[in-house]
Amino acid sequence: MKISYNWLKQFIKTDLKSDETASLLTDLGLEVEGIEKYQSIKGGLEGIVVGHVLTCVQHPNADRLKVTTVDLGTGAPVQIVCGAANVAAGQKVPVATIGTTLYDKDGNSFQIKKGKIRDQESHGMICAEDELGLGSSHDGIMVLDDKYAPGTPASKVFNIENDEVFEIGLTPNRADAMSHLGVARDLRAGMLQTNAHTELITPSVSNFRVDKRTLKMDIKVEDAKMAPRYCGVTISGIVVKQSPEWLQNRLKAIGLTPKNNIVDVTNYVMHELGQPLHAFDAAKIKGNKVIVKTVAAGTKFTTLDDVERTLHEEDLMICDENGPMCIAGVFGGKNSGVSENTTSIFLESAYFNPVCIRKSAKRHGLNTDASFRFERGIDPTITEYALKRAALLIQEVAGGEITSDIIDIYPKKIEDFPVFLNFAKATKIIGQELSKETIKKILVSLDIKVNSVSDAGLGLIIPSYRVDVQREIDVIEEILRVYGYNNVNFTKKFNATVSNSARTEDYKVQNIIATQLNSQGFNEMMANSLTSPEYVKLSEMLREEFNVLIMNPLSNDLSAMRQSLLFSGLEAVSYNINRKNSDLKLFEFGKSYHKLPSGYTENKHLTLFTTGNRLSESWNTPQKPSDFFLFKGYVMGILSRLGIEKTNNKPVESDVFAEGIAIAVGNDTIVELGTIKKSVLKHFDIKQEVLFADFNWNTVLKLISNKIKFTDIPKYPEVRRDLALLVDENVAFDSIYTIARQTEKSLLKDINLFDVYEGKNLPEGKKSYAVSFIIQDSSKTLTDAQIDKIMGKLKHNLETELGAVLR
Repeated sequence: MKISYNWLKQFIKTDLKSDETASLLTDLGLEVEGIEKYQSIKGGLEGIVVGHVLTCVQHPNADRLKVTTVDLGTGAPVQIVCGAANVAAGQKVPVATIGTTLYDKDGNSFQIKKGKIRDQESHGMICAEDELGLGSSHDGIMVLDDKYAPGTPASKVFNIENDEVFEIGLTPNRADAMSHLGVARDLRAGMLQTNAHTELITPSVSNFRVDKRTLKMDIKVEDAKMAPRYCGVTISGIVVKQSPEWLQNRLKAIGLTPKNNIVDVTNYVMHELGQPLHAFDAAKIKGNKVIVKTVAAGTKFTTLDDVERTLHEEDLMICDENGPMCIAGVFGGKNSGVSENTTSIFLESAYFNPVCIRKSAKRHGLNTDASFRFERGIDPTITEYALKRAALLIQEVAGGEITSDIIDIYPKKIEDFPVFLNFAKATKIIGQELSKETIKKILVSLDIKVNSVSDAGLGLIIPSYRVDVQREIDVIEEILRVYGYNNVNFTKKFNATVSNSARTEDYKVQNIIATQLNSQGFNEMMANSLTSPEYVKLSEMLREEFNVLIMNPLSNDLSAMRQSLLFSGLEAVSYNINRKNSDLKLFEFGKSYHKLPSGYTENKHLTLFTTGNRLSESWNTPQKPSDFFLFKGYVMGILSRLGIEKTNNKPVESDVFAEGIAIAVGNDTIVELGTIKKSVLKHFDIKQEVLFADFNWNTVLKLISNKIKFTDIPKYPEVRRDLALLVDENVAFDSIYTIARQTEKSLLKDINLFDVYEGKNLPEGKKSYAVSFIIQDSSKTLTDAQIDKIMGKLKHNLETELGAVLR
């Protein structure tokens, strides 16, 4: 949110420098993220002075140029070549001196330099209004009033406004500070703590009066719950034109583009007081009736941006006899807005239900300045005041007369909030005892009324516009932020206890695995838990009725909690590939969410993704894509690091894999991994192979042990024996591994497949496995006889159970 310092000073008189004010606002909770300089004319006309043209003669070498001598108030006149047809001796003109920076209409800068034009020296430039940013005319140079002395800075002639604009990072709870008045209120409270005598100056509306009663609008509010307060008045005889310079400067300073004097006033009052307003062309309101109601679902309505929208049955609309004119509190309609031909208006000021406005804004994908304020909760007490303020400003900038009484429909007043503040509770939370007078002074500076006083505490009345202060703890927070967090005393002694926590705490295990994966080239990702509900259609294992849907989604693509981490991961993979980063290793710790018949549940997961080449491109390393076996190695490395052993493989259940396996301990599946189906990848426009692993993290945490096992380093050597086995082509290495483990359980330490061959010189339907066996006895050196006996058993069992033959 942008706040103009010049504008802020209209509410509160202060001599504080901008950086001091920014520091105070930040301490008060309105964090100033930056201060920008604003000038009504870019560059502030620095280097532009009034010049007196002494002589003007024809350029000897150019028919369209003149050679002038100009007095710049420095003593010696300078020669300037000018191409304007209207330049003449005796004129007072704006001159850009040597070194001055000018800006074109696109904001690009160029510097005035000494030069020669057709062999004649030129020491500056006599300027037209568009060259100075003072207008759009380029018919000739500007001719100034003769009263200005040569050398007078142009900034004094044209009254350039210089301002400083605060960029405030407003938190969602501070609806009361969404205006210059709201920020001024907080600033006053902060300044009062330093005993500075500061008053809040609000614009007067005492001059408001009804001139005639010739244009009455009948107003009917059908749903007082959705529109608790609605005010309106008519103004006739206005002239729609460009706003005066002061009004344009105020809006430009905070980043708004002026439209016309009527629209600009409504925007001005909204940013001044925090009350959104809307002006309707009164001639376009059929039957002179304004009806605040909902309309039938499916009704078509064209908004100001020329987009036809389909209305929802809960959208609150401002209607006339013929139908909708405006989405209440969100966006105006195309056919009822103010145009250059408008001569009379109906001016609306209202308080709408925040939930209603938020739903409509999100439903239609609209985020306007008005909806931003309405959906957070504005001040219901200033509705009529803001209407009068805007009406007087419109009369000031557009003329016209007030032609109706103010109609204020407010059937049930929104009451202030009663809260009791306990002094002991405040001391406990703040950590320091503040005097009762200090507390009362702070509360009064925040417009919080002290209704009763006792030894125990204060009975308070909170203004209705402070929707974020409705509990005792909220009041304590208000006291603390105004008193100043930096002013709270604390002792130099800190007491702490050391707790004995298990090694298997979730965050510790996650850090261990994250460190391991990072060392292997993986990058951690964190995807949004909100996703598209349509993704469940990509897998039959996921069901649409299990989606956890969001009641007020930001968009349709973020309207459900994810049932799987796969699809959000594929979004990240696709995003990277589309930006020429196609070699990826990603992992994520996250949760999936499910709405089951038994109730809501969420599960923890660790997911891995690899795609593209396994190593970065290099002149001495051939490119090789990531494959299933390398990927499985990463998975097994995680299990090994966590001490999860005695796993078994079983068929994968998830249908998102083209091929894959599940790894289990007993009957508990701990991870599924494999290659993602092309049909799933196509949905994300991914054309390269993607490998995916999904760990059931809850199961992993149950299986890991809090104990560390140590073994001595073996004193005796290990022995390796290799077998080249000819087996049927349908025999998997897992079968050989299982048989070998069952054959020798104590001395067989490792089994490794180091070569697979299929092709010529082998019988049809056969393949060759080259397998190494590591044998070791930790208590003695193995003899050849023992080794041969073990290998004999292995050969026999492989021949018997698999039909394997030694090559």
